[in-house]
Amino acid sequence: MRVLIEKLPLSENTSFVARTHRTPKFEVPWHQHVELELILFKEGAGVSFIGNHVGPFEEDDVFFLGANLPHTFQKSGELITSAVVVHFKENFWGEDFLKLPESSSLLKLFHTALQGLKITGKTKALLKPMIISLENETGFKRLISLCACLNMIAESGEYETLSTQEVKELNVKNRERIDQIFQFTLENFRRQISIAEVASVAGLSVPAFCNYFKKSTKKRYIDFLNEMRIGYACRLLTDSQESITSICYESGFNTLAHFNSLFHRFHNMNPSDYRKTFLSAQRGATFSLDNREIKE
Repeated sequence: MRVLIEKLPLSENTSFVARTHRTPKFEVPWHQHVELELILFKEGAGVSFIGNHVGPFEEDDVFFLGANLPHTFQKSGELITSAVVVHFKENFWGEDFLKLPESSSLLKLFHTALQGLKITGKTKALLKPMIISLENETGFKRLISLCACLNMIAESGEYETLSTQEVKELNVKNRERIDQIFQFTLENFRRQISIAEVASVAGLSVPAFCNYFKKSTKKRYIDFLNEMRIGYACRLLTDSQESITSICYESGFNTLAHFNSLFHRFHNMNPSDYRKTFLSAQRGATFSLDNREIKE
């Protein structure tokens, strides 16, 4: 299956798209588009797949994705998930805007965003109301607000870069092959996958596939596959009451010992401690919220 190349519609009165997508319209397959994407999660949680990055997302998370960067966000289980999604082309404000000296920080940000950015620190909280307002603002104020969001990200530097995969032009044969591999893995990671099987999907011999994947993504296929499985396991640990053993096998691992070892490598703790830490933080947040409501 090839990556979906998404074409995003604009109305007559807007130069960029800003709207809320909510379950079931939130769900999208592995896809890419020429527009840059700024996304704020208002509800839900799950696993993000951005280039060759696999990691969790949750409520209030903000991501900024560069042009043509393949991605999908898969929600956990039956959780209602919604997000404000902003799409815009680099040149939507005119061909010469980014050539201005004052735009140099934006140009640098757009280049960095080709790796995918997860916003952190105070910037994440400050961006939330600004991104939400973009959906309803009109006129020139709408442009100013988008610029303010981007400037805040660029000036603060409070973000993590995610993918190490090189972003290439659309419709390139290489691009199609790596997208086929990613989509196949996304659909099948919960079962056993042999290198020979995925090499066949790519139309390559096993040695050629291993070399190709490492060169294209800067990591081994087995490492990418394990990241995907660990990311899925994290969501099961926090969103379900399933046993660690059940989660191990449901995530595609053969043995509990291997699962525990890899999990500790990724998170510096075992799955049981990860679940306890999450539940403890969740109770703390609820207690803090309850106290604030009492005081108010």
